[in-house]
Formats: sequence, C-alpha cells, structure tokens
Amino acid sequence: MKHFFTCCLLTIAVTASAQRPDTDLYAQTSEVNNIMVQYDADRGSMQRFYAVRNSPERRQRLEKLQADYLQRLSALDWERLPVGTRADYVLFRRNLLQERQALAQEKKEFDDVKRYFPFADSLYAAEARRRRGLTPDARALAAAWNQAGKDLRSQLALLANDTSLAPQLAQRGAGIARGLQHAVKSTYDFYAGFDPQFSWWMPAPYRQLDSLLNSYAHTFQQIAKRNPSQQDDGSGIIGNPIGDAAIRDLLLHEMIPYAPDELIEIANREFAWCEKEMLKASRDMGFGDNWKGAMEKVKGTSVEPGSQPEAMLELYNQSVAFLKQHQLISLPPLAEETWRMNMLSPERQLVAPFFLGGEELLIAFPTNTMNHDDKMMSIRGNNPHYARAVVHHELLAGHGLQQFMNDRYKAYRHFDTPFWTEGWALYWERLLWDKGFPRSAEDRVGMLFWRMHRCARIIFSLSYHTHKWTPQQCIDFLVERVNHERANAEGEVRRSFTGGYGPLYQIAYMIGGLQFEALKKELVDSGKMNIRDFHDAIIRENAMPVEMVRAILMDRLPAKDFRTNWRFYPL
Repeated sequence: MKHFFTCCLLTIAVTASAQRPDTDLYAQTSEVNNIMVQYDADRGSMQRFYAVRNSPERRQRLEKLQADYLQRLSALDWERLPVGTRADYVLFRRNLLQERQALAQEKKEFDDVKRYFPFADSLYAAEARRRRGLTPDARALAAAWNQAGKDLRSQLALLANDTSLAPQLAQRGAGIARGLQHAVKSTYDFYAGFDPQFSWWMPAPYRQLDSLLNSYAHTFQQIAKRNPSQQDDGSGIIGNPIGDAAIRDLLLHEMIPYAPDELIEIANREFAWCEKEMLKASRDMGFGDNWKGAMEKVKGTSVEPGSQPEAMLELYNQSVAFLKQHQLISLPPLAEETWRMNMLSPERQLVAPFFLGGEELLIAFPTNTMNHDDKMMSIRGNNPHYARAVVHHELLAGHGLQQFMNDRYKAYRHFDTPFWTEGWALYWERLLWDKGFPRSAEDRVGMLFWRMHRCARIIFSLSYHTHKWTPQQCIDFLVERVNHERANAEGEVRRSFTGGYGPLYQIAYMIGGLQFEALKKELVDSGKMNIRDFHDAIIRENAMPVEMVRAILMDRLPAKDFRTNWRFYPL
C-alpha cells in the first residue's frame, strides 16, 4: 500500500511538472520563488544583526550572502525552466548583481575616506561585543572613547578646512559617522543602568563622543553641499542631479534601451501631439488657438469646498462603469468594495499638490488653514475636468487594482519598478482617451493637461539630472508650457527632486505607458489576444520591467545573460 501511494505521488509530480506553466501552482510560484523568499529573509536577518551601516563587517557578510545566492541560482537547470521562471531568474540575478555592485562602490568610497576615521575600529569592536552581551572592561572602554573624542576634535579641525574631498565621498563620510554614532549609542544604551562599572565610567565619554560624531557627520554633509550642482538657484529646491552616465546605467537596469536625449525626443513628439489636440479642444470651446484661455475656463470649474470627495466618487463610478461597459479588465468585487478615501494635509500638498491613490484615494483640496492664494491655486489645479483623467489612474484599474492583485498573485516578485507601477496607471489614461472617455471639450482639455504634464516630467527631470536645467527652470517650464499654477509647479518639482523619488521615477509614467501601449499593439491590435484577457494576464504577473512582461505574454524565453533590446517606440 505504501509503495502504491509513493508511485501515485511520483506520477502526480511528473504530470504536474509536464504541465507546470498552466497549473494553479505556477500561477503563484516558480523554481526561483523559494530562493528569492529565503534571500529576503536572510538579508533581513543580517541587516538587523549587523545594523551599523557602512561598517566593514556588515558589508563583508552581505557580500558573502550575495555570492552564496548567486551560486544557488546558477545551480538551477536553466534549459528546463519555463519562461516565467526564466524571467524570475534574470531579474533576481540582476538585482543581486546590482546589490553587489553597490557594496563594491561602498567599499571603494569607505577606503577613500577611512583616513578620516582612525578611531573607527575600536568603536565597531565594542558594538560587536555588545551584540553578544559580553561584559566590557568599562575603565578601558572609557579611556578608548575619551581618546576617540580627542581624535575627533583633531579631525574636525582638519576636515573643516579640507577642500579636496569630493561631494560623493563627503556624503559617504557622513554615512560612516552616523553609523559610528549608532554603534556607540547601541553599546551605551545596552549597558547603562544595568552594569554598575559601565554606568560609573561611561556617561561622560559617551556624551562627548556622541556630540562629536554628530558634529562630524554634519561637517561632512556641509562639504557635500559644496557641490555646484546642488546650490540654491532661488527656488529653495536643492536636489542631487546624478549626471548622464548614471542615468544611462539606471535605464539599462530598468530595461529601457534608450539614451536620455532619445527619451527627451520621445517626450517632445508626444508633447507636440498633445498641443495639436489641445488646439482642437480650444477651438471647440470657442477660444480659437488660445488654448491657455480655454484651460483657464476649465480651471474655474471647481466644486464648492466640502464637495470634492463626492465629486471624486462620481468620477470613480463613471470610470468603473466605462471599464465594465467596454469589458476592458476583470475587476474583483472585493477590490471595488474595499478601497478607501482620505484627504491630504496642507503639509503633504506642498509636495503632492494633486491627489494620490492606491488602496486609498488621497484627495488634494484646500483647507481652511491655507492662505487665500494657495487655496485658489489648489482649487484650480484640482478641478473635475483635470481629475477625470486620473481617478482611474489612482484607483481601478490603476494603482488600486495593482496593489490588490500584487498581494494575491506572485507576491514573491519584488521587482518593483515605476515603469510597471506608474506606466500601467498612465496606460489607462491613454487607453480611456482612445476609447472615448472624455465627454466634452472641457474633459479633453483636462485629460490633455495631464498628458502634457507626463511629457513635461520626462523633459524637465532628465534635463535636470544631466545638468542642463536648474530647479527654477523646471518650474518655469511647467508654468509656461503646461500652464501649471506656479505653486503646483513648485510642488511638482520639489516632489521630483527632494521627495525621495528615484531619478527615473518621473519619466516612468509616460515611458512605461508607451511600453504597455506597444505591447497592446503586438498582442491585442494584431488579434492574438482579446483586450480583457491581455489586461488580466498582465495584472496577474506582478511588478517587473515591462520587457519581461512581454517575454512572458509572448512566451519568448529570455537568454540567461539577457540584455534589454526592445525598442518599443520608433525614432
């Protein structure tokens, strides 16, 4: 009986293996899944244990971890892997190699500035002993920390007059100083009050050392700000433009085979289309070629204070009804039922002047605490015709559906990229335009404003990061070319360069949308798939570069040493 049961299990396993791309199991997992999940858990354990950032010990352990997992990945039988698993393999390997490269860069920069930290080894060693609760020689440790304080005073005097330190190295120096400050605090907090000898010897050396490390980190940060590209141009916005070469490297990582200048050309072509359509809408509204006049009328169509949430709910209901009428995508009833709504605070509106979304719709509208001019600009920038273009971007079938499905399908895939996240949401703006969602010339003006805005994001963000424009030039461009309210333009630029977004984030909306649009032409417009199946298939694959989505949907096995080559927009 036992032998029969074992044979049955083997038969089931072989059958499942033969059918693996089509089974429910393979809708959720792959041969790379367990490796990825275990890596995330192992890395998390290491980062929590070796918690001092920039320390050699932490870096060496993470380097070994990545080498071990690259070896585990290479042990898989590549030739037998189905297309979805190969996508996981390629993307996970890409991430490991990027993390390894980042650690190599960290080591190089650490070595370049270690002369500024002659006291570091003793501080790292004390923290390492603390992690295992070893009883310290408090008298000796107090002497060591007191000496480290003296060394720091000398280093501070030298550093303040150092004009040779590059901004990037100064930033690394600040990170090392903050890491050492964390190590010292962790050691002190563990023993103080519990170990009598430690509690007697250590308070004064600790307070001195903590204060000096804080000053040291601040001095490094001030040196980093000497970078001419990070000076205030009058806008009050000081970011960190990374340069053409760094942008190209990031684009290749995101599987975008275009140079920055080519992406700006794409944006300009799309912008020219928008301007032609804007003139048509302006003429239909009776403004002739004065499209800014037509836009001013649209900006004046706001609802009364207190009515914005209901107005957004009505737009949401219209967009969902439109999706269902045209059978564009399957909407899970629970996703429709459980999305939430909230209001953006005045503080958040300084960097997010328009509403945001996901599982929760965050509405931008003036509050009673804003001054009059800011109130009027917020009201005008959040009128119903503008909002018509982006409710479905933020909720269904955009970010709200993405978050819902990502939690339920292939949740192990952590290949997050704005070209998938924002590109998918922007794609729906373009698709609903093509399907006739705008009902009036005013709606078209509102939706075109946002499309122009997405084009402008590519132009101003790449021009900034390649050192061609300053933040103020970016603000002026949004005001003059897109007809933004100035306060909203300032908020947009501030968000782009100081809001914690990556250098490619703002270009990902339009470029990612164009990728999904090109894929739709290949599969839907050609008759190979119907449009609902196309959208359902994409949203069940979870986040990844769109070129990998294309490989999966077209069942094209990627090469083991895959390099991006999909020129999705002809130039």
